Amino acid sequence: MEGVQTLAPHQQQEFMKVLEQMQMKDSLTMYNNLVENCFGGCVTSFRSKTLSKSEATCVENCSARYIKMTQRVGLRFAEHQAMQQKRVADAAAAGK
Repeated sequence: MEGVQTLAPHQQQEFMKVLEQMQMKDSLTMYNNLVENCFGGCVTSFRSKTLSKSEATCVENCSARYIKMTQRVGLRFAEHQAMQQKRVADAAAAGK
């Protein structure tokens, strides 16, 4: 994100707009995947308007696991990116 500071103000605004759109798309994709996985795996009966107690519990547990998993993956990805950036910075410093 440091490179964004070197852009002209109108380019910074456009960049931030595109970034927000990408984040919204990723959020919606994650939500849709969560619904698809948990609903498909937990809801087995369509005889009533409401979920049974076991279906509701299954959906709640599945959702919690899915959210924890996506948070953990995001955290690991951020850690990996930080390590990669450090390696690049160390290599650049050693090359000077």
